[in-house]
Amino acid sequence: MGITKRYPAVVANNAVSLTVLPGEVHAILGENGAGKSTLMKIIYGAVKPDEGGIVVDGKPVQIRNPQEARQLGVAMVFQHFSLFDTLTVAENVWLGLDKSIPLAEVIQRVDATAKEYGLEVDPHRPVHTLSVGEMQRVEIIRALLTRPRVLILDEPTSVLTPQAVEKLFVVLRRLAAEGCSILYISHKLHEIRSLCTACTVLRGGVVTGVCNPSQETNASLSRMMIGSEPPQLEHRASNAGLVVLKVNRLSLPRLDQFGIDLQGIDFEVREGEVVGIAGVSGNGQRELLYALSGEDTRAAPQMIQVSGKNAGRMGPGRRRTLGLHFVPEERLGRGAVPSMSLAHNLLLTRKTAVGKGGWISMGRLQYQARDIISRFNVKAGGPGAAAQSLSGGNLQKFIVGREIDAQPSLLIISQPTWGVDVGAAAQIHGEILKLRDAGCAVLVLSEELDELFEICDRLHVVAKGQLSPSIQREDATVQQIGEWMSGLWDHSAARMSGGAHVQA
Repeated sequence: MGITKRYPAVVANNAVSLTVLPGEVHAILGENGAGKSTLMKIIYGAVKPDEGGIVVDGKPVQIRNPQEARQLGVAMVFQHFSLFDTLTVAENVWLGLDKSIPLAEVIQRVDATAKEYGLEVDPHRPVHTLSVGEMQRVEIIRALLTRPRVLILDEPTSVLTPQAVEKLFVVLRRLAAEGCSILYISHKLHEIRSLCTACTVLRGGVVTGVCNPSQETNASLSRMMIGSEPPQLEHRASNAGLVVLKVNRLSLPRLDQFGIDLQGIDFEVREGEVVGIAGVSGNGQRELLYALSGEDTRAAPQMIQVSGKNAGRMGPGRRRTLGLHFVPEERLGRGAVPSMSLAHNLLLTRKTAVGKGGWISMGRLQYQARDIISRFNVKAGGPGAAAQSLSGGNLQKFIVGREIDAQPSLLIISQPTWGVDVGAAAQIHGEILKLRDAGCAVLVLSEELDELFEICDRLHVVAKGQLSPSIQREDATVQQIGEWMSGLWDHSAARMSGGAHVQA
């Protein structure tokens, strides 16, 4: 009640009050930087409020750390994961459980829970070998194993197939029916309307509304959240030109025992088109992105061609000279250096502020960062703000803006709007389409099918290290792509009606 949390540059929560009933699925809705995650971290004991308090079952409580929260029956799935890279999946889960439980039993529980909820993950795998999506599955499994009374979920469905989302919703409804209260953060408005029975809306750290989302529309929820409806995308017919990226029979053995072998990957991306690759996390996306970005240079030179040049053995720097820019799925650590300022993070992929002799023009660097912050509406304390001080969605906007602002001839982008609010997602999608209309070739890897259907001209699916044929967006259906995500494209394509056009 009356939760307030201040930081030097912003008031994250300002006298926020929230009431959650037993067995209620309660949505927390707001744009990036609205204070949602801060409020949830206070409830979980990871952040201490400056003012206000928490009442559980009518009794005031002080939750000083996550361990005390778990003792009260509060579990949380973070958007930014709290996992130890050097430990296995089971060991990470074990850290949040009673230590009297032997590790062997934890391994069995993890395996059983993963199968029960359709969240496949190997309990013996070290976390550093997992993709971002697989890490999110670990977080969900860890929370479910505590049998919580209050379960906080921060963007839990961003890495699941439509079929897996439905299965998770069945689980969440069952937990709610058993009396578990669920706090659900998502920017997918249709999910909130389908799943949640109550909704609290935050804007600028203040509660601006409480509603029953099932009685609202996407448009009315957007107005409550951002003050207006998101802008409509202007779709123009693709005017595909010359091939900019060509991948020829790309086959690479896995880098570690937990990776995926790439097997005969064949596709191309042309000027003026957006090509999307869908798939469940952990099916070869990471390996493919490493090979395309130049982080993995084991491919034969001719297997990857950029603007007609054999680039299989080129590193990231040389590929950027050919016009290739890249947005990785991991924001902190690969997309940005956490402790460095936004201005200095431009230097990771931009050298326009570096003069002769390697001297950096700080004035020019600050100007460029300020321009990106303004253009992409990034909520930050200016160019000098550390990357780690931004919310996940605002950091994503800055990283995407940094690469789009470089005016690439080829943009490869992974999870472009993961954790980004509807207004910012619409802006990023619009910028991608502007880039396409200006002649850029764009490759998007995403587990958000709605996103791929909205911005792509053609679609592929990756499953078990293999790539499906491409299909025109207008000929594809969510059900069909969902089947292809299980590797069933040969069977699915064979029974498609004559109206569908599939091309290799």
